[in-house]
Amino acid sequence: MSNHFSAANLKYPGGDARLDLTDLFVFCPPAACGRTVLIIDASPFLASPEFHPRAVYRINIDNDGDLHADVAFTFTFSPPAEGPQVMTAYYATGRLARQREPVGEVLVAAAPVGFGASAQPVRAGPARLFAGLRSDPFFAGTNILSIALDVPDEMLGPWPRIGVWATISLRRDGTLVQLDRGGYPAAAAAGTVLPDILRYDCGRPAAYPNGRNLTDNVFDARMARPTNGTVSSDGLKPHDGLLAEFPYLGPPNP
Repeated sequence: MSNHFSAANLKYPGGDARLDLTDLFVFCPPAACGRTVLIIDASPFLASPEFHPRAVYRINIDNDGDLHADVAFTFTFSPPAEGPQVMTAYYATGRLARQREPVGEVLVAAAPVGFGASAQPVRAGPARLFAGLRSDPFFAGTNILSIALDVPDEMLGPWPRIGVWATISLRRDGTLVQLDRGGYPAAAAAGTVLPDILRYDCGRPAAYPNGRNLTDNVFDARMARPTNGTVSSDGLKPHDGLLAEFPYLGPPNP
């Protein structure tokens, strides 16, 4: 399940699809103990095939249970008019992780953003990183903008249990204004999703609600419990364009 419109009246935050978070995934890569994959997707229906150059895209990690970011991976993008779009990725911990500005260690600078089917991940310090155009895993034949990270667990903190959420902020008059946030996938009753953080125990197999795999159908998982199993499936099948290796999301559709 995804959230393909985040603002009121089925609109995009700030009126721009590039600022609309649609998905958050957290899982252990196959046959790679001690690492975690973090993926955020944005721009449903892909009105513009580029990341917003004045936006700050961020993955936040709470590793001590206080609901505040202890680790942050932050991503900024160059204006496409200056040539092929490139990305800078930052890694912040402690108090720096709570700042909206992109601060901390620069994992990679001027890394290429991939818009074609042959685009490849890049090395970003001890992490692997991909940013670019991918096939939307939301049971659809559309494309999305995706940022995928494969990181060693020690970058996420000392706890095996973490909370994860994503934000997109836009610079307006010199100030960063948060326009979208997502933790729990899809919509649900407030009492079941607050705080809006996706929980993940690195020591247990990933399957929603412990993290979220690319093939997890959140609607099925949510409806089976309150209906005592009488509503167990919406009939949707997993997306068939996924890859067996990083960044796991399939190449963009033509």
